[in-house]
Order: sequence, then C-alpha cells, then structure tokens
Amino acid sequence: MFNKEEILKVCANLSQNTLMQTLEIEYIDAGEDFLTAKMPVNPRVHQPMGLLHGGASVALAESVGSAASIMFIDPEKFEVRGIEISANHLKSKREGMVYATAKIIHKGRSIHLWEIRIVDENEALISLCKLTNMVLPRRKM
Repeated sequence: MFNKEEILKVCANLSQNTLMQTLEIEYIDAGEDFLTAKMPVNPRVHQPMGLLHGGASVALAESVGSAASIMFIDPEKFEVRGIEISANHLKSKREGMVYATAKIIHKGRSIHLWEIRIVDENEALISLCKLTNMVLPRRKM
C-alpha cells in the first residue's frame, strides 16, 4: 500500500551525509508513479558564469530517479544502481528553486526507466532527463 509520508521520510533519511544533503535536495511529493524533489539555485550549484551547473541538474535528476525506484522494490532484498543518464539543458537559471519530478516510463523486474523534468518556480522547463536504473539483489555484507 502506497504511503506518501513514509516514502518522503525514507528518501530524507537516505540523503543524510550524501551529495543530496550537500546540494540541499529535499524530497517534497510522491505518488504511485512519481517522486518530486526540489533544490535551491545559489552559488553552491553555479558554474563559473553564475548559472545553474548542468552537473548539478544531472545530480538532482539522478537522485530523484534513483530514489523513485526504491518505491518499487523491497530495499531489504534489492538495491538500485543508475546505469545511464542523459540530459538536455534547455534554459538557464541563476537563482531561486528548481523542482525535479521523476515519472516512470518502464517498470520491469530488473530495469526501471524514468523521465525527469526539471522546472523552475514558473513551471518553465530547465532540463529534460532520462535515467535507466538496474535493480540488483542486495549483496550480503
């Protein structure tokens, strides 16, 4: 049974002491086939020209897409690995907030394919990304 609050709590906990925390990525909404996160645009994520760095956008996209795959697996038995990501950066952003929403395109047993749309506060499309995740059996430690 889907539990939005539980999903957001798990995502927040997994982000502690990671790149997601460094980039101030916060998971803010979830549904049965999507996950949304936000990230502030400030000097922490700028490239030298004072614009949102494409790499920061890709980090946001992979973070939200990988976390979204966790909604479809038993994390005690399986783990997720991003194996391919592509991004088209369509508009620049200097400050404010960006929102990334991952929507499932294909949900197989071993492969998940996500479309991640990164938009600004006005819903302007900043980047369009595609992420492929592999679902692997969790290794015994």
